[in-house]
Amino acid sequence: MTDLTNKRSFPDDFLWGAATSAFQVEGGYAEGGKGLSVADVASFKHADQYADTTIASGFYHKYKQDIQLMAELGLKSYRFSIAWTRIYPNGNDEQPNTEGIAFYNNLINTLLEYGIEPIVTMYHFDMPQALIDQYNGWQSRKSIDDFDRYARTLLNLYGDRVKYWLPINEQNLMIRKDKLLGLEHLEAGEVKEKLRHQINYHMFLAAARAVAACHELCPQARIGPAFAYLPAYPASSRPEDVLAAQDSDRLLNHYLTDTYVYGEYPAYYKHYLARQGWLPETQPGDEVILKAGSPDFIGFNYYVTFAAQYCPPETAADYTSILNPVLPGYFRYVPNDYLAATEYNWQIDPTGFRKSFRDLYDRYQLPLMVTENGLGTADVLDSEGKIDDHYRIDYLKGHIEQMGLAIDEGIPVIGYHMWAFIDIVSSSNGFSKRYGLVYVDRDELEPKELRRVRKESYFWYKRVISSKGTDL
Repeated sequence: MTDLTNKRSFPDDFLWGAATSAFQVEGGYAEGGKGLSVADVASFKHADQYADTTIASGFYHKYKQDIQLMAELGLKSYRFSIAWTRIYPNGNDEQPNTEGIAFYNNLINTLLEYGIEPIVTMYHFDMPQALIDQYNGWQSRKSIDDFDRYARTLLNLYGDRVKYWLPINEQNLMIRKDKLLGLEHLEAGEVKEKLRHQINYHMFLAAARAVAACHELCPQARIGPAFAYLPAYPASSRPEDVLAAQDSDRLLNHYLTDTYVYGEYPAYYKHYLARQGWLPETQPGDEVILKAGSPDFIGFNYYVTFAAQYCPPETAADYTSILNPVLPGYFRYVPNDYLAATEYNWQIDPTGFRKSFRDLYDRYQLPLMVTENGLGTADVLDSEGKIDDHYRIDYLKGHIEQMGLAIDEGIPVIGYHMWAFIDIVSSSNGFSKRYGLVYVDRDELEPKELRRVRKESYFWYKRVISSKGTDL
């Protein structure tokens, strides 16, 4: 029998990359004319316990040093986000901020000097707080016009050098994070959930307009979504559980990509929203906007899979939990006894990664890009000042191996972006939960000198890249 695990054929132009987001690494939150974002405000609420966005990883001041580390690693691409509030401090200022423009110009140019492809996320969780104060952010259709103006500004400023764009990061997760939507003050209930799905609809329109703007202004570029893919297995072979897993994939994953690709809400999703009383309000012309936003590829973030079990309609609902959602009458998640889990209860499933490539390509027949994949845990410097993160190497090795098998099956994959290049401010755990290939030497409440230390996974990934994926 042929040993398929040794068969890996990554294309010569494959983008071996890594990723971060602006609010999680930059720091300098009030420097260079930057305005306050909802991500800043959310981080400040726990600043007595965890690191916040004030300094973060110090990338705003250390980006040249960090890009040199990327070049030493051999990165072919770097996925990063642009902070809306560095370009428009209040989200809809009369003129863009020249200091913010210059920062990202310098960042992009430095990447290109080292032969690293910049992959830009326009919006990664950090809406300007001023837009929340002005009109409740995504709750208002005004947000669609303001995002369109922001997206067009980025395309006009950087489109001559950026070949890959991602409009909105993890829309399907973001709508479940009340603190990022300005919903945290509302009581749980029907009004809140209807508003949540109205927000989701506005983001669909905004993303579609960004895609259309890219096709208009930068026809040589490619643009696609970056969504959180959270696939589910049936918890058992009971027919009810098989349907529960299908419902989970539909209502948490595929409704999003179906709408992105086909330009309309799928029938199953409209049926679900109608049953709950959550159908969004629409306006004439919306259909044209959505149809004009068809992407060039599908970007997806993959970390975990779940086991879905049917639950009866009288079960208490939990619509916002990331790891344990409950949609009464449809599904709830239960532990998968066949998978190990991290200390944060994220179940580790490399085989599910390969299945994800199959499912997404079979469904959409579009090239795929892995926009995030990685392991968050508590890395610690040893007595010699090193970090032996063999557990991260094991995680990445298993996933990259399965990605290679998916490519061998004929699935076109543009690139792979490990999350994250350096340690970041985790949105709910500060620096106690580290993701990076590069260690940032700081404590939660004391930034120290933000010294960079290459982890063992950094040297391992360097070998992987230099061998084009053959040396795992």
